[in-house]
Amino acid sequence: MIPEVFSNLFCSTFPKNGVGFGSCQNSNPGTPNPSRSSGPPGGAVGQRRPRRARNEALWDCGHPDPARGAPQQEQQDRRCSTMSEGGRGGSLAFGQVVIGPPGSGKSTYCHAMGEFLGRLGRRVAVVNLDPANEALPGPCALDIAQLITLPDVMGSLGLGPNGGLLYCMEYLEANVDWLQEQLEGLKGHYVLFDCPGQVELYTHHNSLKNVFAHLAKWNFRLAAVHLVDSHYCTDPGKFISVLCTSLSTMLHVELPHVNILSKMDLIEQYGKLAFNLDYYTEVLDLSYLVDHLASDPFFRNYRRLNEKLVEVIEDYSLVSFVPLNVQDKESMRQVMQAVDKANGYSFGDQEHRSLEALMSAAVGADFHFSSTLAVQEKYVQSQDKAVEEEVMDL
Repeated sequence: MIPEVFSNLFCSTFPKNGVGFGSCQNSNPGTPNPSRSSGPPGGAVGQRRPRRARNEALWDCGHPDPARGAPQQEQQDRRCSTMSEGGRGGSLAFGQVVIGPPGSGKSTYCHAMGEFLGRLGRRVAVVNLDPANEALPGPCALDIAQLITLPDVMGSLGLGPNGGLLYCMEYLEANVDWLQEQLEGLKGHYVLFDCPGQVELYTHHNSLKNVFAHLAKWNFRLAAVHLVDSHYCTDPGKFISVLCTSLSTMLHVELPHVNILSKMDLIEQYGKLAFNLDYYTEVLDLSYLVDHLASDPFFRNYRRLNEKLVEVIEDYSLVSFVPLNVQDKESMRQVMQAVDKANGYSFGDQEHRSLEALMSAAVGADFHFSSTLAVQEKYVQSQDKAVEEEVMDL
């Protein structure tokens, strides 16, 4: 008998009638999910939904609502059919899904990248999908606060910040038709989705992953931009944790992925790098990092565990990083090129490009060693002695 995981993978890859990818049905019928509402839950743009209606117990996702009339049910079915057939034709929309741990600079990145792309002539729209983000650095075209907010959920349901954020994402998934109707007004824009900073949303929780799948059905060509603080490179133990988190996120989100080392101007704020910067951006032979980690008496007892974690990372060989400082135009250009290659924007007719640049993107002939070396010379202080020699001196 075929295992359940391979059966679900086969059904999602080869759906019936060849319509899109995935299925509107719940793969686990025993798991309760919030149900879809009959219309835009937030009403018109700028109107807030009443708290009582917002925090109703919504379950049995994907099943017909007996309380809903037949005309309303048929209208909902036609909307789902239109959503499923949207991937066959129509204009494409490109964008970025900005994810990462809390404090990594996601909102700042969206604001800076939006201004940078706007100066290049692109029509950019920022969509805030973080219900806990109340201090946006710039204007956004769509805010999830029109649908639901984290303080309302915590106050009404008695949940903590983590549980409340999970509920908000499940509520967004259940009312994904509201998101579709709001995004219809952003046709022709390059969309930046500012996502929450809870790590488990991208490692094993399925709500945001399902929302991204709906966006793909609506002709959005997205790339996941995963931001992590660059100063983690100065701590070998934290850097291995970052590699594990990045790899788990890449495998779970299932989108073209670009990992970013943000705040490069603060990379040596908490210590010095043990190796050159390209060692961390290209994730080279990690056995040297394990040897360096073993010099710490605390991690010496966990050498075998670190070796096994490193083996998993190297076996997949998927993780690499692009350094970024949002105040550096050259750094922003490097990130823009990497993301445009990932989501396919550089291959579309919206971008004016030469044949040489197109072939370079197609064969992957862009070597980042020179750019990484320039970043290292700009932000990493030169040192006469290696870190290992300084440790021996101490």
